[in-house]
Amino acid sequence: MRRKRSGNSRAPLAIAALACFCLPAQAAIIGTCTIMIGASGTMKSNLAINTLGSKQAGGSSAGATITANSTLCSILNLLDCYTVSAPAPIAFTSAPSGGDTNVTFGTVFRLDGSGLDIPGSSPQRVTNGTHTIQVDLTATKSPGIFPAGNYQGTVTVRCE
Repeated sequence: MRRKRSGNSRAPLAIAALACFCLPAQAAIIGTCTIMIGASGTMKSNLAINTLGSKQAGGSSAGATITANSTLCSILNLLDCYTVSAPAPIAFTSAPSGGDTNVTFGTVFRLDGSGLDIPGSSPQRVTNGTHTIQVDLTATKSPGIFPAGNYQGTVTVRCE
């Protein structure tokens, strides 16, 4: 007894193939990037009291350790590796009254002990392994001076 074929078996295959071409391509990083926060930085003021920064005399950089591990980065020689950045905040985490008025923020960071300051919003590619990062934050008040009080700023280190 012969079995009768029902329908066209090529139609679902053609639709599936067409759907693959129409959908946006998604890239996925297979791996992990871990950030371990180290020492907090310290911001100090300049003599004019219009700049607070970790690079001022008596200030210190914040630090962290980044461990990147991407399978594709290892296999395909830097394809799909992680990037690191430390963009500036838009405001202090805490400040006295008027402390956030007319303030601009800037960040720089250094990777693996390099003396080269990299702008905070400029992502830098990192290869697999452990890397150190030092981050500096500067706040400039213009016009005027910073009112007396305690200030705290938070920089978010990103590994993407």
